[in-house]
Amino acid sequence: MTARLRDVVEALEAAYPPGLAHDWDAVGLVCGDPDDKVSRVLFAVDPVVETVEETLTGESQLLVTHHPLLLRGVHGVGADTPKGTLLHRLIRGGAGLFTAHTNADSADPGVSDALAAAIGVRVDGPLQPAPAPPLDKIVTFVPVGPAISAVHAALSAAGAGQVGDYSHCSFATAGTGQFLPHPGANPAIGEVGKLERVAETRIEMVLPRARRRAVVEALRAAHPYEEPAFDVLEMAELPSACGLGRVGELEHPESFAAFTERVAAGLPATVWGVRGAGDPDREIRRVAVCGGAGDSAMDSAIAAGVDAYVTADLRHHPASEHVLAGTGPGTTTPALVDVAHWASEWPWCAQAADVVAGALGGSVEVRVSRIRTDPWTTAAHPSAPTAPTATTTAASPPHD
Repeated sequence: MTARLRDVVEALEAAYPPGLAHDWDAVGLVCGDPDDKVSRVLFAVDPVVETVEETLTGESQLLVTHHPLLLRGVHGVGADTPKGTLLHRLIRGGAGLFTAHTNADSADPGVSDALAAAIGVRVDGPLQPAPAPPLDKIVTFVPVGPAISAVHAALSAAGAGQVGDYSHCSFATAGTGQFLPHPGANPAIGEVGKLERVAETRIEMVLPRARRRAVVEALRAAHPYEEPAFDVLEMAELPSACGLGRVGELEHPESFAAFTERVAAGLPATVWGVRGAGDPDREIRRVAVCGGAGDSAMDSAIAAGVDAYVTADLRHHPASEHVLAGTGPGTTTPALVDVAHWASEWPWCAQAADVVAGALGGSVEVRVSRIRTDPWTTAAHPSAPTAPTATTTAASPPHD
């Protein structure tokens, strides 16, 4: 079977639904013809010069990245601009570009699942659960006979009765309907001025709230009664398995110092390295992780009662205040592990590659870029760092 670009896009969007992306994000197919043939796909965190060249020299027809190339609005993509250069290089080389960003962050599984697996954390659920898509339930009453099947089919076609991988789902109970037609009515059953009792079936079906109008219109069109009776009920909001970050446990507890080493061993090396804030001897078992910049989810990590929180791009003041709040015996504030942004998201590349390989079998070869696109390339440390002393003056501050 020859795979097309649209086949790869469909597989990726099924795993990382665009609807999960934040409204400020830019996800999906950036360039490329959906009808183009695809035999090789490269996966990377960043769309940069190095990964674009790797795509083309490796004869891949698609580059899939986590970070968007065109996140902020642009007025043009001329080849004389940095981003335009990359797009023109891909197009001229016959390759497309696809991005899964915050939709991959919240998907189940997603970026944080891959991070958790890389450092040996067994995931229980999301750190910040996203609400499931809102649902309604429609309840209607249909006279016994052929109309039941007609109404059921119409509601199903309009979007009701979809539960996971099942369609046409409903529940039916028998009962008796009663009505009294008044002058001007045109009853399908009974006569004007005469109280009528009819054997009816009560049908209940769930539906996405966004399909409410379509389902009600389908009911009115298919129901034999001039004025069909029905209820539309809003279902309670429920958490889903999707959402930002993940919470889980280590197989065996270990010290915070050992856990920090575990994180460093599980992720690709960067100049940034892996930094820990907390008591090195503290026992760590329950862990929260968040791929990418995750200091906005720190309160959720505290509320989750975890022993350690692993994320990237932690800022000085929030981290300092967090550690201060966690001092003293019996603290429930987690220790912090700060890793490089790129390193925290790189494990996702293999996950996304598996999605495409699993969906398209042997028709598409998948490869994960091992080029380190973390922007930090060098680091320097004092040969013998010392803490500032009481004799340090403002004129000769210690190195920060």
